[in-house]
Amino acid sequence: MPIADSLIERHLSGDFGELGPEDQEHNRRAITDGGRVMSSYPIDTRTKVWVITEADRSVTTVLLPDEY
Repeated sequence: MPIADSLIERHLSGDFGELGPEDQEHNRRAITDGGRVMSSYPIDTRTKVWVITEADRSVTTVLLPDEY
């Protein structure tokens, strides 16, 4: 399974990666209230990846930090 697929699966399951408690709580509210959901995952010691689902659930995007 490609790494992007596994990160999207984690994101969709509610594993938001390396987010602080406030951001994780924001995501839980966003899921029920229809807001934007964001996750952050390290893929090596120097690189993290963001996974973002838009509020209208029309798209989920995987981004490197320099693309965000």
